[in-house]
Amino acid sequence: MESSSTAPQGGSRREATRQKLYEAAVTLIAEQGFSATTVDEIAERAGVAKGTVYYNFASKSVLFEELLRHGVGLLTASLREAAERTARDGRGRVDALDAMIRAGLVFIDRYPAFTQLYVAELWRTNRAWQSTLLVVRQEALAVVEDVLREGVAGGEFSEEIDVPLTAAALVGMVLVAALDWKSFQPERSLDEVHAALSRLLQGRVSGRP
Repeated sequence: MESSSTAPQGGSRREATRQKLYEAAVTLIAEQGFSATTVDEIAERAGVAKGTVYYNFASKSVLFEELLRHGVGLLTASLREAAERTARDGRGRVDALDAMIRAGLVFIDRYPAFTQLYVAELWRTNRAWQSTLLVVRQEALAVVEDVLREGVAGGEFSEEIDVPLTAAALVGMVLVAALDWKSFQPERSLDEVHAALSRLLQGRVSGRP
């Protein structure tokens, strides 16, 4: 999974190594599960020595925890950039939500294995990284919540909207629809999936006919 920014020159080599480890870990864990995946396999898939894994991450669990931080961080940055771009263009909050839906679909299309892992981990409560997962999840939701609150304040959305629940529902809609798309309807284009979710947004969230 690529970083959203360019690493400083001094840390570029280590950052590149960590990127390889992220890619290897997310692919292997998606294929065979966390428990069945070994550090040796991650190192082999990444093309590095086993000691390199432990040099960058204290354990397999720490690697996976940092993978979650990294992946959800990229998603959050994509959502935020979509909202900010819409604001710069002078468009409203419904358009901002629509732009974030598309940004989410683009992210999932690019990183389907990570998305599958992320959704699976949301349902587990006995992992060492559960608290980290909750934190990064809230960071992503907060971007959507901010747009919803701005829409309520500006009269675009009803004051009766439950902002936290609506934000979670919108993000969940994108995740579930995209996973269904990638798993069962791969013949559909990203534009088709976005158009379907956009119509749902326009008719249900904004109250437009």
